[in-house]
Amino acid sequence: MAGKLFMKGNEVIAEAAIQAGCRFYAGYPITPQNEIPEYMSKRMGEVGGVFIQAESELAAINMVYGAAACGERAMTSSSSPGISLKQEGISYLAGSELPAVIVNMERGGPGLGNISASQADYFQAVKGGGHGDYKLLVYAPYNLQELWDLTMLSFDKADEYRNPAMILADGILGQMMEPFFPTPYVKPVLPEKKWALTGCKGRTPNVLKSLYLGEGELEYRNNLLQEKYRKMKKNDVRFETTEVDDAELIVVAFGIAARISLSAVRKLRQEGLKVGLFRPITLFPFPEEQLHDLAGRGRKFLTVEFNAGQMVEDVRLSVNGKSKVHFYGRPGGPIVTPEEVQEQIQSLLTRHYSTSHSRS
Repeated sequence: MAGKLFMKGNEVIAEAAIQAGCRFYAGYPITPQNEIPEYMSKRMGEVGGVFIQAESELAAINMVYGAAACGERAMTSSSSPGISLKQEGISYLAGSELPAVIVNMERGGPGLGNISASQADYFQAVKGGGHGDYKLLVYAPYNLQELWDLTMLSFDKADEYRNPAMILADGILGQMMEPFFPTPYVKPVLPEKKWALTGCKGRTPNVLKSLYLGEGELEYRNNLLQEKYRKMKKNDVRFETTEVDDAELIVVAFGIAARISLSAVRKLRQEGLKVGLFRPITLFPFPEEQLHDLAGRGRKFLTVEFNAGQMVEDVRLSVNGKSKVHFYGRPGGPIVTPEEVQEQIQSLLTRHYSTSHSRS
């Protein structure tokens, strides 16, 4: 694959998964991610993989569990209500330390909500939407190039850590079309899957489970998992900054909200206002240390999200009282516009300047 391609976001994810070696897909239709199973239903047969339209979301995630247990690169996709139905299976994947990729093209909620873009599944993704003390690697792309690159990366990191990874996007990214470079997949050196259930002739049988009933067994197991999550925090934080060094106000946003906020930041920079953008790319591990380092010195933060306020809590925890953190969001209605973000920034900076002037 050479040169630029022009594809729909959902199709970008599907083809990137195939290029990264995904050979098992199970899913169930739901808007706005239906192009992923549609694309997979055609391409999996062409590459010798397996496509299954399961009878339900519950069936799909458990099929992924089975394929992952056999050492296959496996993926499922859905949108918000469907991801909720998969949560038990996701917890089982994490508890059994099985690598798999889950795609959530978020839509409005709670309940059936609507089919427009949303970011209201942040808590579900990064805090562990199912039961138990577990974490997913969570990637938040903001354009189609990142949909391609982060999908490939998610398979590698899932294998590296023996842990499920999630692509947390939204209906806008899934449905939009724009050119991108289909960078070739280069598989890194990864641990051999000696744990996989591949038949045990000539070796001791492998056992994969998440049930530990012996005295102290579960606590020991959970401590091992927590150590793995700490390693993720140390080695796999990803973020991007724009014009933050001298910024008096930093906008923090992820996904499509960051793309919209970037337009506002660039426009206000042209007008001479000292504003910047901090964009988390990994939502877990969250770039808390990097945000903390930027806080203080009279600097303000504005978190912009397509929800009623979720990531803002992690921003406040990261800043830890060193700076004031404000929030602006649209919970399931029209999307945030660059003009709205500009108005919020200008209002906050006007108050900032008037306060500074009165103190002087």
